[in-house]
This record gives sequence, structure tokens and C-alpha cells, in this order.
Amino acid sequence: MHFNAVAALALLAQSVNAVAVLRFGCSQIVVERLDPLVNPDVNPSPHVHQVIGGNAFAASIPNSDVSEIANCTSCTFSEDLSNYWTANMLTRPRYFKARNGTYKRVGQMANRFLEGETGGMTVYYTSPYDGTKVTAFKPGFRMLAGHQEQRELGGVTKWNAICFRCFNTVNFGGDNLAPCSDSTVDTVALPNKFCPGGIRTTIRFPTCWDGTNLDSPDHMSHVSYPASGTFESNGPCPATHPVKLPQLMFEVIWDTAPFNDESLWPEDGSQPFVFSQGDNTGYGQHGDYMFGWQGQSLQNAMDASCFGATCKALKTQTFEEANKCAVRNVVQEDVEGWLEELPGMSV
Repeated sequence: MHFNAVAALALLAQSVNAVAVLRFGCSQIVVERLDPLVNPDVNPSPHVHQVIGGNAFAASIPNSDVSEIANCTSCTFSEDLSNYWTANMLTRPRYFKARNGTYKRVGQMANRFLEGETGGMTVYYTSPYDGTKVTAFKPGFRMLAGHQEQRELGGVTKWNAICFRCFNTVNFGGDNLAPCSDSTVDTVALPNKFCPGGIRTTIRFPTCWDGTNLDSPDHMSHVSYPASGTFESNGPCPATHPVKLPQLMFEVIWDTAPFNDESLWPEDGSQPFVFSQGDNTGYGQHGDYMFGWQGQSLQNAMDASCFGATCKALKTQTFEEANKCAVRNVVQEDVEGWLEELPGMSV
């Protein structure tokens, strides 16, 4: 978020009793074709992900306490050994070699106030704005937000759960309001124009839990978005999912500026970016989550009404320390160079 947006969020958190807003950075630990949530034990999985968090990430992660498997994290809150991952963004310029062009992975930039982050994402955990009790996730908890196969308006967009922000100048230009709330810079489809400061993806996860199941076959049914309204408007949880969870939100800032060249964009005026599952609309952006905070650390942070990247209830580490955490790449394929087709598929 822009300084004005962050400052406004801070004032809101301070003005509402017992509201916690954790905002912290996690560097990238691996980019490869694995998905232990949707495609466990499949190596390689259908499409490429960029992954942050603990070093327990693998083709399969046991349905147990992830914090007892990992021994380091790329996040600055050192007790957060969770894993978070999203599809990658690639560009498909109009190249002379082939009509459909070749592909190049788009890099990520560090978010504002999180300098030192390498690639990766910004992670938020926010307690309800009405100050009601929030229950932190439990060991073994996992969930999915968004639908990778979505190619048109719908899905989770009615809860303001996914959007893109087109920064209109360098240094986060136009980032003045909360995510998905400014029609001058926000869209639910990939922006169809140059974004001088890059493009930010926002993914918001469900905030209501059935109170029993740590997962479900579709990785969604055990959780829910509000029965009406949104988390931001204090929408109530449905009776089937009465337990309020912290709102988990990802921000990924894609460095698209190097591709702002008319000679690289398709002649028909469409935009050249595509997600690694073959989605060139943006409607199919999605995020995966496996909880891995140590002990009661996340609940303690929520109860302490912490704000930002520091919290008296949590242990922290520098980005220099966080960036030492890594996962060995076990899928032997090129995901960084110019590619003739998307790894695992062709579109």
C-alpha cells in the first residue's frame, strides 16, 4: 500500500478496539512446478508457482504441524513457518520467432517499507474491524482462495477478494486507497494498458471457518467468505461457518515496466501477460496457504493488537537472515529464460 493507505489503516486499527493488522514481507524460497495442496505427491504439478515461507515446502506436506517440520522461514516474523504460494506471471510478447510468441517470467519487486525482500510477497493478517474475537488458524490448517480455471467475471470477486492495481507512476503511483477500492487504478482483470510502476496482485482469503475441519476436498468448503457484505464492512459469518478467522491477504508486485514496449505487445491491442496456469484474463489468479505458525504465536499477535512488521508478542528477523532460507529445486526445468511454451501446458 501507498503511505497514505498504510497510515489510514494504522489510524483505523488504533481507533477500533483490539484490531490487529500484521503486514510483513516474505522473500521467495523457490519457483517451481509443485503444489502440495491441490496436487499432492505430483512431481511436477500442472503449473509453476512462486513460493514463500518455511522450508518444509515439497511435493507433499504431511497433514500435521508444519512448524515442526520446517526449520527456517523467508518471512521476517521468524515464528511464521507457513507456506504461501501463487501462480507466476509471464509475458508473451509478439516475437518474430513464432506467431504466439515466447514467454518470460515476470519478476517481483519489494513492497513499500519492505526493502530487502527478494521477490516474494507481502502478507497481511487482520482481525475483524468490529473488534470481535478472532480465532487463529490451527496446526494442519490449509485453504485455497480463487479459482485457477476462472476466465470471466465472477467467482470470489463479489467479496472483493481479488484485484489488480496498475501503478500509474514509478514508486507506487496511484496507491492511495485500500486494495480493490479505487476504480481509477484497480481492476479484477489484468490491466489492458502500460502500468509504469508495475502491477500489484491482491488476494484475500475466506474469513469464516466451520470450526471443525482443517481442510476439505476442494480446500474451500471448510471456510467461507461473509454471508453478506465483505470482511471490510463487518459482514457476518454464515451459520455454517460461525468462527471468525483473521483475514489473510497476499500482495504480489510484478515488475512489468521492462515490458512496456509497444513493439512487444500484441498487434490486436490485447495485453501480453499470462499466469502460469494459462490464464491471460487475470480472473483465475489464486493463492494457496498452509498454516505453520509456531505454538500460539499468531493468536498472541492477534490478541496483542499488533500493527505492521513489528510486534511485541512476536520474534522477528532481518531480511538478510530471512533470505538465507531456501528450498532445493526438485523439478529440473527452466522457468526463468525465454520459453517456447508455459511449463506443463501450452496456450
